[in-house]
Amino acid sequence: MPATPELDWDDTADHANAARGLIDRLEPCVVRNDAGRVVWDNDRWDFLRQDECPDTVHPSLWRQSRLNTAQGLFEVAPGIYQIRGLDVSNMTIIEGDTGVVVVDPLTSREVAAEGLALYARNRGERPVKAVIYTHSHGDHFGGVLGVTGHEAVRAGECEIVAPDEFMHHAVSENVFAGPAMLRRAVYMYGRSLPVGPEASVGFGLGQALSTGTVGLIAPTRSITETGQELVLDGVRLVFQLTPDTEAPSEMNFFLPDHGVLLIAENVNHSLHNVLTLRGAQVRDAHAWASYITESIRLFDGAEILIGSHNWPTWGHDEVMLLLTRQRDAYAYLHDQTVRLMNQGLTGPEIAEEIQSFPGELGRAWSVRGYYGSISQNVKAVYQRYMGWYDGNPAHLWQHPPTEQAKRYVAAIGGADATVASAREAFEGGDPRWAAELLNHVLFAEPEHTAARELQITVYETLGFGQENGTWRNIYLTGAKELREAGRETRKTGAPGRESVDMLAALTTGQIFESMAVRLDGPRAAAHRLLLRWEFTGPDEVWTLLVGNGVLTPMRGDAPGGEKPQLTLRLERATLDQILAQRTTFADAIGSGAVTIEGDAGVLATFHGLLERPRRDFPIVLP
Repeated sequence: MPATPELDWDDTADHANAARGLIDRLEPCVVRNDAGRVVWDNDRWDFLRQDECPDTVHPSLWRQSRLNTAQGLFEVAPGIYQIRGLDVSNMTIIEGDTGVVVVDPLTSREVAAEGLALYARNRGERPVKAVIYTHSHGDHFGGVLGVTGHEAVRAGECEIVAPDEFMHHAVSENVFAGPAMLRRAVYMYGRSLPVGPEASVGFGLGQALSTGTVGLIAPTRSITETGQELVLDGVRLVFQLTPDTEAPSEMNFFLPDHGVLLIAENVNHSLHNVLTLRGAQVRDAHAWASYITESIRLFDGAEILIGSHNWPTWGHDEVMLLLTRQRDAYAYLHDQTVRLMNQGLTGPEIAEEIQSFPGELGRAWSVRGYYGSISQNVKAVYQRYMGWYDGNPAHLWQHPPTEQAKRYVAAIGGADATVASAREAFEGGDPRWAAELLNHVLFAEPEHTAARELQITVYETLGFGQENGTWRNIYLTGAKELREAGRETRKTGAPGRESVDMLAALTTGQIFESMAVRLDGPRAAAHRLLLRWEFTGPDEVWTLLVGNGVLTPMRGDAPGGEKPQLTLRLERATLDQILAQRTTFADAIGSGAVTIEGDAGVLATFHGLLERPRRDFPIVLP
């Protein structure tokens, strides 16, 4: 595939910045957990070192992926270091008077600990005096237990600093909708794909996510306003709150004594997602652009910019240029989508109208759609304002996909005729329409061999041509799952074990709220249950009411003095162990860890009404 003509392929500034300041590397760059399982392997991307881009990868994505594979300990400025290439995200280490401040401790404990050890090997052992979470996504807090512990935090030896509402949003995104997001993330991040020129080459923002032990320690201090200043172990920081940008709870901060601006994930060397393809709340592109404008005004003294992903930028003018281009990209997407929306165009129609940025933006490497695309972001802006319904009455009450597919296939003249039309479209250079037709066949007749084989070819062709890493992964994962369908290659529907450390960080109310979204409402409607939970560590009482198919958690006693059918007494840690499937209610009752008073059958009924989320629900087949 030819290179994108408007890009300057002789510009090597990003390559120089990605390598600048390297102090030490992890050799081999492979991290294992306590059981010996590999949770991170950066060396598997070594095939990207070859200069010539293969025909199966977009040249621009090949360039981006090569840049993202740089790994090791890097000096950004005196006293400021980054660990890059040990996860999808970066971990920043700031030296203070007596120890260090760690920013965004990666996704999992093992890689965060390995990164801190790499730092200590070169700079000496220093205690972690504070941890900063820049935002509420798991790849920026999940490895916290690799750099500090609950005991140190409880003893006041280490602070945990996060933006306002951090815990609320960390739970709502990572716990409530987590199962569905995790399944879709398999596609978005290419988690089931091998790596190589015909498979995964990364996803633009990074190469992959580590797969170690995820934890969370709740913040001890929240940043509640822009301009708030802290001194952590002698390090001065000035914060800027940026809610509803890349994350609903997010913040940037400036180090005035170093001239360094940490921009979190609000500015990257890629266009980001207004709506991530794994699923999330639609982000506010207008607010996003406005906050970058505020960053430019607040932190005009910045000489170096670092982020939670990709590589730093040095030099005041270059920093301001990067900020300006990213700001203008999100503003352009927002403003032009709204303009065309008000002309009567729908999301898909606007996405066809806005296929590239104009002028300077169209030539800038930093706003290429490696991770988020112009197409999906335009549709997301439309969705934020107008919702799923485009105003056409024909789209108000459509059949669901399988029933719709059966009717389309019948109207076209049957499955074989539809496949023939798809083959004609594909050979005529229209793989998008071929994929649409074949999808109808597969949802109407999932066992149609010719449709499946052709759809695999179509998806691979679409994937190989994508500059966007997540789109590539989605197409290639779809092809892989079609090829393997019926071979028992995917995981069973039973969910895997939850992280005890993650559960321990949630409030009891959040635990019960997560149960509420797993209650089988139609079956539960036949019951009225009242359970009283008396916890120690911490001491608190909760009442759970199941009525009208709804689980209502209430702190304290039931209203009106209604007597519970069952009372349970236990430590909160015991509930965490049960929910993480380290033990069961029956075993905990048998050991005395849980004592009960009342009708024991109520617990069995309640537990039986809670549905296990599927981790392998079908996507490319009905």
